[in-house]
Amino acid sequence: MAMGSGTDMKIISLVLIVLGIGLAVWGHQLSDSVGSQLTQALTGSDTDKVMTLYIAGLASFVVGIYLFTRN
Repeated sequence: MAMGSGTDMKIISLVLIVLGIGLAVWGHQLSDSVGSQLTQALTGSDTDKVMTLYIAGLASFVVGIYLFTRN
């Protein structure tokens, strides 16, 4: 049973949505680490790794939502 391309896109979009949420949660957990809190205290901003995870998570989530809602 071969799946149609519409079903394939839905699966890919759901994977991207879950991946985006996972990356954002991982970034949030990483921002609570001691090293990250020290960096925040000294510089006033999040570490590069935390920001990278947030941005990648958001991008993955948005692309996943777009692909899921597209006909």
